[in-house]
Amino acid sequence: MIARDGREGWGALARFLKRGVLFVFALAGLTSAAAAAAAGEGYQPPANAPDVPFSAATGTRDPEARIRVPAGFRVTVFADHLGRTRHLAARADGTLYASLSQPVEGAGIVALKDTDGDGRADVVRRFGRVSGTGIAVHGDGLYFGENRRILRFALKAGEMLPTGAPQVVVDGFPEQGQHATKPMTFDDAGHMYVTVGAPSNACQQRMRTAGSPGLMPCPQRRLQAGIWRYDADRTGQRHGRDGKRFVTGIRNALGLDWNHAAGALFFATHGRDQLYSLWPQYYTPAESAELPGEEFHRAVEGDDYGWPYTYWDQLRGVRMKAPEYGGDGRMVENDPKYRSPLYAFPGHWAPMDLVFYEGRAFPAFFQHGAFIVFHGSWNRAPLPQEGYLVAFVPMDAAGRVSGRPIVFADGFKGHEPLASPRKAAFRPSGLAIGPDGALYVCEDKTGRIWKISRQENPAR
Repeated sequence: MIARDGREGWGALARFLKRGVLFVFALAGLTSAAAAAAAGEGYQPPANAPDVPFSAATGTRDPEARIRVPAGFRVTVFADHLGRTRHLAARADGTLYASLSQPVEGAGIVALKDTDGDGRADVVRRFGRVSGTGIAVHGDGLYFGENRRILRFALKAGEMLPTGAPQVVVDGFPEQGQHATKPMTFDDAGHMYVTVGAPSNACQQRMRTAGSPGLMPCPQRRLQAGIWRYDADRTGQRHGRDGKRFVTGIRNALGLDWNHAAGALFFATHGRDQLYSLWPQYYTPAESAELPGEEFHRAVEGDDYGWPYTYWDQLRGVRMKAPEYGGDGRMVENDPKYRSPLYAFPGHWAPMDLVFYEGRAFPAFFQHGAFIVFHGSWNRAPLPQEGYLVAFVPMDAAGRVSGRPIVFADGFKGHEPLASPRKAAFRPSGLAIGPDGALYVCEDKTGRIWKISRQENPAR
C-alpha cells in the first residue's frame, strides 16, 4: 500500500501494529519508518545505523532508476532490457554475470562490465545456449543452474567470456513443473550446495485440490524438498547417486548463500500457498493472505525444516501442523525436531535471493548482514499484493541476528496498490555484491539491473 505522503507502506505489518499487536515486529522481523509512523511508534535504529530508510527528509528516489534507497546511497540503472534476468554473480575483475530464465538471441547468460566508472555497463555480451536461474562464480569457473543439471564454464583471467563448452558438474535432477530452479552456493572447503525444490504446494494426494490429504510420508522429500551438498570441482556427478542431502523439509529455498564469516549455510524459503482455497473450513481469506511466514534460517546439517507437515505462523510465532496432515489452523506442532526460523517475513512475499555483505564500501552497520530480495506476492487477495523489495537483516560475524531488519530498497512495484503482479513495474529477483562493495539488484520482468553504491560525501 502507498501512504498519502508517497512513502511505500508495509501493509500487513502496519495493520497489525495499529491493532496493537506490537510483538509482530519481533516475530516477522521487519520495520521501517513508514510502518512505525503509521502505528504511532517512533522506530529507533541502532546507534551505528545509517539514516532510517524512506523518511520524507532523507529518502532518495532516483527519477530514472524508479526505486528508493536510504539517504547516502546512489542508485543507477546498470543495464536494461536484458531479458528475464533471474540471478547475478560478480567476478573479482568487475564483470557481472546474469542468468536468464528465457534465452535471448539464443543465449541464456549475459556478461556485463562498466569500464568507465559511471555506474552503467558499457560492455554487454551474451553467451551460453542455456536457461535457468542459479549462477555463481567459484574459483576459475562460472557455474550455471539449469532445471535438471549444474554446468561449469571455464573462465580465464582477462577475458569476460568463457572458453570452450561447459562441463556437467551434476546431472539427473528430477523433472518437475514447479520449483525446478537450481540456485547454488559454495563453502570454503570445496563443497557446492544446491537447492532442489519441492514439486508441489503441500504434497497432497491430489495436487492443489480442496480437502485432499497429504501423502504420508511425503515421497517428494527423498530427492527433492531440501538442499544437497556436492563436490564443487568434480564433474559427472549424479543426483541421487552422488552428493549428500544436507537438510530436508524445505519447499523452495531460492535464497541461498554461504556465510564465510560464520562458516555456515543460510537460506530463505517460500512458504506454502492456498490455505483458504484448499481448507476454507479452517482459514479466512485474510488469514490465508497473511500466512504462512517466509522463513529465513541457518542450515544445520541433518535438520528438518518442516515442509510439508508444518508451516510457520509468524503472527503467533509458532510452528503449526499443516491441514493436509491433521491441522485445523489452530493446532501447534510441538515436535522439537523442526527448526524455528531466525525471522519470518510476511506471507507470500517470495524470497528470491540472499547475499551476505562482506564489502567495505557500506557503513559498518551492514558488515556481515544479509540482503534478501523479494519477488512480490501473487496470492494475497483480497488484500493488495505486497513484497517487491530488498530487505536487510543486521547480523554479526558469528551469524547471529543483531537487530531488526529494515527495508533497504523499495518502489519496484510502482505507485499504486497491486491486485496482480502483472501490473507491477518491476519484480526484483537477484542480488550480487561487486568487488567495489556495491550491491546489484536485478528483476525478471523488464530485464533491468540496478547498482546501489555509497555516495561520496553524502549531504547531511
